[in-house]
Amino acid sequence: MNKPLTEFSDEELIKEFQDCNTLGAYEILVKRYKDPLMNFVYRFVGDRDVCTDVVQDTMIKFYLNKDSYRSFAKFSTWIYTIAGNLAKNELKRRRRRSILSLNNDDDEKTPQIEDKSFLAPDRAADSEIKNEMIQKALLKVKPVYREVVVLRDIQDLSYEEISEITGLAIGTVKSRINRGRAQLQKLLKSIYRE
Repeated sequence: MNKPLTEFSDEELIKEFQDCNTLGAYEILVKRYKDPLMNFVYRFVGDRDVCTDVVQDTMIKFYLNKDSYRSFAKFSTWIYTIAGNLAKNELKRRRRRSILSLNNDDDEKTPQIEDKSFLAPDRAADSEIKNEMIQKALLKVKPVYREVVVLRDIQDLSYEEISEITGLAIGTVKSRINRGRAQLQKLLKSIYRE
C-alpha cells in the first residue's frame, strides 16, 4: 500500500527525487521550505528582493545538486546550509559594492514585515513599528551572531541543527547565540522600556 507523496518525510521525498526523479517530491519540498527559508534569509539580509533571489537560487541549487545530499544528515540542515551560504555570499557582495561605490547615498529600502494578524489598527501599527525596529536592530548585529540568533530564535532550530548548518561546535553556537542576543538586547532597549 503506497502512501501519497504529501505524507512522506523530507528525507523520503529527497530520496524519491534522487532515485526516481519525481518532480512532485521536489515540488512538495519547495512548498514546505519556501516560507521558512524566506523568513530566515530576510532576517539575515534585510531586503525582500534579495531574499526572494537567494531563496530562488537555493531551490535551483537544490534541484541541480540533489545527488550531493546524503541521508545521514537531515534534509532541513542541508537546505538551510545552502540558503545560509548564499545569503552570506550576498552580504559579502553588498559590502564589496558599497566599498567600491563612489556614490554612497543608495536609497535603502526600509524593510516591511507583513502583519498577517487581525489586530485593531492601533495595535497593528504598534506591532508593525516594533517589527521594523527589531528587523533594523537585527541587521546591526554582526552577521556571525545574526545567523545563529535567527536560526535559533526565529527558525526555532536546535543547537545540534545549527551546529550542522554552520559547521560550528555546539559550544561555539551557544556562545554566539548569547553574544548575538546581548547585542540585540542593547539595540532594543527602547522597546523593552515600554
